[in-house]
Amino acid sequence: MVDLLTDEQRALLLANGRITAEGQDHDPFPVVKLFTPDAGATWLLTEINPDEPDIAFGLCDLGSGHPEIGHVRLSDLAGMRGPLKQPVELDPHFRPDRPLSRYYELALARGYVQT
Repeated sequence: MVDLLTDEQRALLLANGRITAEGQDHDPFPVVKLFTPDAGATWLLTEINPDEPDIAFGLCDLGSGHPEIGHVRLSDLAGMRGPLKQPVELDPHFRPDRPLSRYYELALARGYVQT
């Protein structure tokens, strides 16, 4: 299986996941942006469940005009291919500038995630 995340990103995602698991209310900035270069899908992930490290949480946009907040399996993303058979990629240039809730509000208004 292809690992989509660096060790540093995984550590930050797990740290955010522990905050959620402890019941603390927080609205973190996304840690990573994953996308399909040939399918218009985007994921802005903020955390990984520390008890189930294959489960990530964030803003998911499959390119259908209906972005949503939710969970996704990293193993599913690693195996996903777009119509031109291109895999999901990590955007190395992504620099979050707002919390996930704000990305979500803007995505709902636009119908897609814009970074």
